[in-house]
Amino acid sequence: MKEQLEQIAKLDVYEASIVTSEAGGLFLGRRGTEKLVGCVGEPCLPNAEKAGEIDGRCVCVGPCDHDNAVHLRRRLPWAGPKCIGLATSAGLGDRLGLATPGHVRAMREKGGGLAVFLAQQSIREMDRTRRTPEQVLDSATYGVIQEGYREGFGSDADHLQRPEDIDRTAAIGFTMFTIDPGAHVANDADLLYEPTLDWRATRVDLETLEASVDDLRMRYAGKAYPLAGGGSITLNDKDLMRAIVKYGDAVAHTVKMYRHLQQAATGPFELEVSVDETETPTTPAEHFFFASELKRLGVQWVSMAPRYVGRFEKGVDYIGDLGRFRASLAEHVAVMRTVGPYKMSIHSGSDKFSIYPVIAELTDGLVHVKTAGTSYLEALRAVAHTQPALFREVLQFARDRYETDRKTYHVSADLEKVPTAEDLALGDVDDAELTALLDQFDTRQVLHVTFGSVLTADGGALFRDRIYAALEADEEAHYAALAAHLGRHVQPFAKYAKT
Repeated sequence: MKEQLEQIAKLDVYEASIVTSEAGGLFLGRRGTEKLVGCVGEPCLPNAEKAGEIDGRCVCVGPCDHDNAVHLRRRLPWAGPKCIGLATSAGLGDRLGLATPGHVRAMREKGGGLAVFLAQQSIREMDRTRRTPEQVLDSATYGVIQEGYREGFGSDADHLQRPEDIDRTAAIGFTMFTIDPGAHVANDADLLYEPTLDWRATRVDLETLEASVDDLRMRYAGKAYPLAGGGSITLNDKDLMRAIVKYGDAVAHTVKMYRHLQQAATGPFELEVSVDETETPTTPAEHFFFASELKRLGVQWVSMAPRYVGRFEKGVDYIGDLGRFRASLAEHVAVMRTVGPYKMSIHSGSDKFSIYPVIAELTDGLVHVKTAGTSYLEALRAVAHTQPALFREVLQFARDRYETDRKTYHVSADLEKVPTAEDLALGDVDDAELTALLDQFDTRQVLHVTFGSVLTADGGALFRDRIYAALEADEEAHYAALAAHLGRHVQPFAKYAKT
C-alpha cells in the first residue's frame, strides 16, 4: 500500500505510520520538509482534500494541524495520552515539537518496559518558546503515528502554579498535572529560631489545612512513626514547627490546585507534586509531613519530587556526594513506601548518569525520571553536525544572553570557559569539533538555559526558522542523536520497570 499511497498522494510515506482497517486507513508522509496526514475511505479527516482513490475509496490529504490531530486521537486511542499510574516511567520533554520520533526510538532501543510521557512541557517553557498546550500534545500525536508507536504514552502539564494553567491544559486532554507550589515554600525556615518559628506557624493557611497549630502538634510532635522496611521517623516540636512554616502554605496551595483540577478535568487524570525548585533540601521528616498532610486532606497523587540533597543543575551530571545522596534517598523512599505508595520523581533529571543506578536500585522501579532540555541540546548537536555555521551563531548569541536567562535556573556555568565568536572565527574550534562542545559542562548549560531567547529572537526569524529548517532537512540525524542520548537516560531503569 505504501507505493500506492505515495503515487496518489505525492508524498514520501512513513511506512510505520500506515494504519489499515475495514473502514479505511490513515498515514503520514512528507512532501519536501512539510509533513501531511492522509486518510483512505471514511471517516475523513476534517481538514483534507481529495488526492485520488484506491479500490474505489477516496484518498485525502491534509495538514498536521490541531483539528486533524483531535480526529486522529478519537480514531486511534494509542495516538492520544493516557494515565500511567505507578508504572516505572520517563518524561521526555520536547521544546521544539520535533523530538517524539527520536524519543520513541530511544524507548524501543533501550527503555523496554518503561512507560513514557511524550507530551511534556511546563507553562514557563511554553511561554518562552511561544508554543501552546495544543501544539505540545499534537506534536506527540503526530510523532507516535509517524513511528507506529502503539504502546501508549502519558502527557504532563508540568510545573503548574496557577488555576488558569490547569484550565489551559485540562481543556485539551492532558492526563498528568504537575503542581509546583515552590512559590509558597518558606526557604528561610531553616534559618529561623524557635520563637519566630512558633509565630510564623500561626501565619500559614491553616484554614485550608483544616487544622490549628495545636492540632498539628497533637498529630505529629514527638511521635515515632514506623517506616516501611524498618526504622521510624520522629518530628520533635522544633522540627515540626519548621516543617509547618516551610511547607504548610505549599501543602495548602497544592490542595487548592487539586480541588480546582477535580472540577476542571475533562477525563481521568493523575497528579504529581513538585517542590524541587527550592533553595534548601527537603528532609525526610519534612517529606513525611508534606505527604501525610496531603493524604489527610484527600489529595491523591502518583509521584512526588522533593528537593534532594546535592545539586541538580540543568544539563549536567549530579553535583554532590554520592554516598550522602544514596543515604538520603533511601530515607525518602522509606517515607514514600510508608505514606504511599507513589513514585519518587526526579526533576532536572537530564544527564544525571552517575546517580541513575542508585535511583533505580533504591526505588525498585517506583520512579519517574523527567528530562526536557537535554533533547533541545541534542537538536543543537544535530545542527552543529549539519549546519556548523548556524550553530556558531547560536552559540555566540546564547553566550551573550546567558547572564540574563540564567536567573530562573540552577546553573553554574563559567562564561570564560565557553568559546567566543573570536575563538570560533580564528579557527580554535573547527567544524568537526563543534559537536564536542555539547559535552562540555559550561557550554551545555549556556545553551540549555537560553533556549527561549534563541527560539524567539527577532520574532523567531533569526534562529528559530533556520534551526527548524536544518532539523527538518535531515531529520534522521536529529532522531539518531536523540535516540542515542536519551537511550542512556532510560536504560538504567528498564530492568526495574514495573507495569
